[in-house]
Amino acid sequence: MINLDMYEIRSKTIVKDDVKNRELVNEGIRAREVRLIDDEGHNHGTVPTSKALELAKEKDLDLVVVSPNQSPPVAKIINWGKYKYETEKRAKEARKKQHVVEIKEVKMRYKIDTHDYEVRLKAARKFLSQQNKVKLVVMLRGREMQHNKLAFDLANKFLADIEDANPTIERNPMLEGKNVVAILAPTSK
Repeated sequence: MINLDMYEIRSKTIVKDDVKNRELVNEGIRAREVRLIDDEGHNHGTVPTSKALELAKEKDLDLVVVSPNQSPPVAKIINWGKYKYETEKRAKEARKKQHVVEIKEVKMRYKIDTHDYEVRLKAARKFLSQQNKVKLVVMLRGREMQHNKLAFDLANKFLADIEDANPTIERNPMLEGKNVVAILAPTSK
C-alpha cells in the first residue's frame, strides 16, 4: 500500500526548494516596486514593477532582480541569457583558481627500512610542495606499544629530515591510541 501523505509532503518540499532557487525574472518578480537600472547603467529610481516590465519589453530585454534583499529590490534591464552565462562563467573561473587543502597521510612503522623511509620522506616533500598538509602516522601493534619511545624518535627524525621543505609543524608528535601522529602544513606563499 502506498502512503499518499508522504508523497504529497515530498512533492511540496521539492516545489518549495524550486521556488527558493528560482531566479527573479520578468513576471516572476513579486515586488510592487523596484529600484530600476536600465541597460545603459542609468538609475531610474523607484519604479512600479509593471512600468519596469514595459520598459524592458520595449527594448526587447528582460527585467532581472540582481539584489533581492534590498528594500525595494534592485532590478536591471539586461539580456537574461547573457547574464546567466557570464555569472556561470565567473563562478567556474573562481572554482578553477581555488585550491582545496587536503590532508595527505604518510604511514610507517618504527621498524621501517632506510629505503622505505626515504620513499615516505620524498612523498611527504611532494605533498608539501603541492600545498597540502601531511599527517605523519607511526603505527604500533601489540607489544610494540611498550616501545613507543622508538616511534617518537622516528617521528622526530622525520621532522628533522623534512626541514628542507620548510614545513610548519601544526601538531608535534603525540600518542593517539596505538599511533604516534604529527601534522605538518606547507608554509604560505
